[in-house]
Amino acid sequence: MVYILLGLSVILIGLIGAGFYFYQVAVARGNKPFLENDPDLEVDGDIDLSTQEDKNWWKKQHFTKWTQKTTDNLTLTGYFLSPENETNKVAIIAHGYAGDAKTMSGFARLYHEVLGMHVLVPDARGHGESEGDYIGFGWHERLDYKDWIDKVTDFFDYDVEIVLHGVSMGSATVLMASGESLPDQVKAIVADCGYTSAMEELAYQMKRMYHLPAFPILHVTSLITKWRTGYAFQEASVLKQVQQTNKPILFVHGEEDAFVPKYMVEVLYKAALTTNKELLLIPDAGHGLAYQTDQENYRQVLLRFVNKYLSSNDQKAL
Repeated sequence: MVYILLGLSVILIGLIGAGFYFYQVAVARGNKPFLENDPDLEVDGDIDLSTQEDKNWWKKQHFTKWTQKTTDNLTLTGYFLSPENETNKVAIIAHGYAGDAKTMSGFARLYHEVLGMHVLVPDARGHGESEGDYIGFGWHERLDYKDWIDKVTDFFDYDVEIVLHGVSMGSATVLMASGESLPDQVKAIVADCGYTSAMEELAYQMKRMYHLPAFPILHVTSLITKWRTGYAFQEASVLKQVQQTNKPILFVHGEEDAFVPKYMVEVLYKAALTTNKELLLIPDAGHGLAYQTDQENYRQVLLRFVNKYLSSNDQKAL
């Protein structure tokens, strides 16, 4: 009996140690060097999804820095840019895991230059210049972006129209936000390469990157995450949230995405409560690279979709 108890104690200590390790790797704020060696991201090169031309464009713009306080007293930072012509259209853009606002420069440029919209690109909590020591996989971020939406509606003294656009974890963020009570000013959502839930995505990566089953290590990590941050992986469900929204959604995914597999977007598309939904699959595109892979098709579908739900006073045509 003593040896059995000793053995169980060793196993328990090992599981707790592994849980803390994976918490630091996946959840805690910091550099994520494991992404550089992920074979599923080789086609991406790095976490930055923008071209050099997009990055140069970003550097030349005169963004206004916005800040806001979260309910847990973090200061978040966002970057706001207005177009030359007056408009009541605003795109709020959400970056992905381990990224920051400037990694979305290509999408900011698309909405600003091509669609002629104001753009707001926040740094998510735990990223960039925003405070926070952990990553919420979109769950806590969904409320942060709801606050950004409220800030935009308060800023404009006329009836603003908002498009939410997220990529990867940013996609999960805007889709999770869609399941909350969003104001009528949110007219459409674009969700590019998002996952079904934090638990399912992390289980998928656990198997591919570490050749380990999700149980029991991921469940222990989830318990540690709940203790440290207030949420468990099981709570961070995009699938549950899209079953509660009537907002129009354009789902986008690369057919060669091996980091967030294509089946996840198909599950989300079918499950979404809204009847105003479309699915755009881009052949040969890896994770987060749908726009770079086929800009013409992406732009045409995006513009047509967005124009269906925005007023026509200043709509753009390609």
